[in-house]
Amino acid sequence: MQVRDLMSRYVEVVSHDTGVKEAARKMRDLNVAVLPVCDGAVLTGIITIRDIALRMAAEGHDALLTQVGEIMTRDLTYCFEDQDIEHAAIVMDAYQIDRLPVLDRNKQLVGIVSKSDILPRSRQHGAAMVPEIAVLPAQYTDATISRR
Repeated sequence: MQVRDLMSRYVEVVSHDTGVKEAARKMRDLNVAVLPVCDGAVLTGIITIRDIALRMAAEGHDALLTQVGEIMTRDLTYCFEDQDIEHAAIVMDAYQIDRLPVLDRNKQLVGIVSKSDILPRSRQHGAAMVPEIAVLPAQYTDATISRR
């Protein structure tokens, strides 16, 4: 089964120049912990509750004046829609993340997949589908991490 078969296609996003206060309200209203940051359909970062709580306080930013681009996570972890869901599970496990942006092969954001999307499938198909690993195997690093 491929990631496109399980991912959520309707993903709310923000731009890098969105105010942090607006992004936080959007997260609250949508009851989500992450919002992809996009320039059009191009994923440029991700803003998380952790970014808002820790980076804002630790770096002394003013929530009323700070834009998402100033505190967003720029080291992106993602998968492609045509990859197996096992790949997404391994990446999420290796990097200890619960949600993974999904890109098409043109690197445009097309969805998001979460552990909760994958886990019900893994229970139906056996535990081998979501392996327990400590280090990401080399075959899973192709186009998975983008350092910007």
